[in-house]
Amino acid sequence: MAEELVRYAAADGVATLTLDSPSNRNALSTPLIRQFTDALRQALADDAVRAILLDHAGPVFCSGADLKETAAARESGQVPAAALVDLLADLVEAPKPVVARIAGPARAGGLGLIAAADIAVCSTAATFAFTEVRLGVIPAVISATVLPRLTPRAASELYLTGEVFDGHRAEHVGLVTAAVPESDLDPAVRRYLDALVLGAPGALAGAKGLLRAPVREQLRELAELSAGYFLSAEGREGVAAFAAKRVPSWVPERRTSA
Repeated sequence: MAEELVRYAAADGVATLTLDSPSNRNALSTPLIRQFTDALRQALADDAVRAILLDHAGPVFCSGADLKETAAARESGQVPAAALVDLLADLVEAPKPVVARIAGPARAGGLGLIAAADIAVCSTAATFAFTEVRLGVIPAVISATVLPRLTPRAASELYLTGEVFDGHRAEHVGLVTAAVPESDLDPAVRRYLDALVLGAPGALAGAKGLLRAPVREQLRELAELSAGYFLSAEGREGVAAFAAKRVPSWVPERRTSA
């Protein structure tokens, strides 16, 4: 029996999808993505569900792509990131509102999930980073959901530097709806969910249609772009350096010795 990596629960008009793979920091492995997609579609098919909550177990919201799986898959010329396309498209195009609860760090692909949600609430202590360029790749696939959220100047800075930023900055640049103290996180999420279930299902779906354009074809094109970088020499070196906990070869020596 396959390990349960995404837990599903529904009550009071809300379906909760919980990323539950803390052993690898809720990394976006192919099995997790598939289970997440199945759980999301289950929520969308349930007429009693009016809103969807994306939650996480463990201290980390999502560490991004499963780099061990990515490194192993390269031998076949495939990269697991392509599996993320349908999940992100389903989230964006879902007729039911999606709320993300972020109580811990999110990196790379995890930020794509957050941006795909209609409402995202984080702890001020949560941290975020687009780490891709430091691994020799680019945040291609998640750009379909992230770039409509971020201010252009912030996108340039955060995409190019890969630097870590906190919950306050995430709210300021538009990645999340609200950043609150950890003690206020659950009450804040509950307030949004309570408000959402008051909306008529058809009207909520119509309002979402006004807010978000279909992204599936764009995501497929971005997945092809992403694969090229993951399979490149820089991508291989970046993932190898990360696994070995060393500095990538492209970093100038004066930086490595500082």
